Amino acid sequence: MATPFADDGALDLDGAGTLARWLVDNGNDGVVVAGTTGESPTLTAVEHLELIRAVREAIPDGVVLGGAGSNDTTHAMAMTRTATDMGVDGILSVTPYYNRPSQAGLLAHYAAIAECTDLPIMLYDIPGRTGRKIETVTMLALAESYPNIVAVKDAAGHPGATAALLARAPEGFEVYSGDDNMTLPLLASGAVGVVGVATHWAAPIMRRMLDAFDSGDHAEARRLNALMIPSFEFETGDAAPNPVPTKTMLRILGLPGGACRPPMGPEPDGLEDIGRAILDELEPHRG
Repeated sequence: MATPFADDGALDLDGAGTLARWLVDNGNDGVVVAGTTGESPTLTAVEHLELIRAVREAIPDGVVLGGAGSNDTTHAMAMTRTATDMGVDGILSVTPYYNRPSQAGLLAHYAAIAECTDLPIMLYDIPGRTGRKIETVTMLALAESYPNIVAVKDAAGHPGATAALLARAPEGFEVYSGDDNMTLPLLASGAVGVVGVATHWAAPIMRRMLDAFDSGDHAEARRLNALMIPSFEFETGDAAPNPVPTKTMLRILGLPGGACRPPMGPEPDGLEDIGRAILDELEPHRG
């Protein structure tokens, strides 16, 4: 879920509640708060927790995963404990970024976090942003040793490795695509869903694609995936990295969003025109 900001850059908590309700009402099972798309690196610790609280209160019956990761294990532990006390349904914990720990370091990091909460934890494997892959053997060791490490948000881009992970993982361990354009290949590898970006505006189509795949109608799943490819291409790029395009789409839809906080942005010229064209193409298929 994107994090709404006011015109002066302040955190828009009312807007966050409005957006969370809209996302759940428009095809999403729940939201991840303060993840990459939520610009968590630009939130203060106080803002981060205020945001989680506001969204939890806004959708009491929706699933809320609290982003509580950090490249500082002690800070991640503290955020995990506090998010747990706020009543979230689970924790999203990103791989420590920039400092590039060893696999042994990752094991120790996630073990410490798992011992801070009884909530289910979703690991977030996104080596393109963090600089470090959680290797399959590390994920298996964590899943086998800590019953509350139950899933991974997979943004590593290697469906074959994902299939190998799921072939060996404990029963009940789940994979969610963390890259919209890899969702269909990951479903074929055993994934069960997606933590999406384009799902801010294309969730009904994504849901139908997931349902079609689950029912065995793979041709329909491929057709629906093809409808969303322009959205996947739009949602991030060198000139407008995620979540800049998402904020553009929210503005077009009349939803709270505001501009991204620096260093993300500014929005390049013409991005809104591209967004409007994509929405026009999707509109006949959203129902």
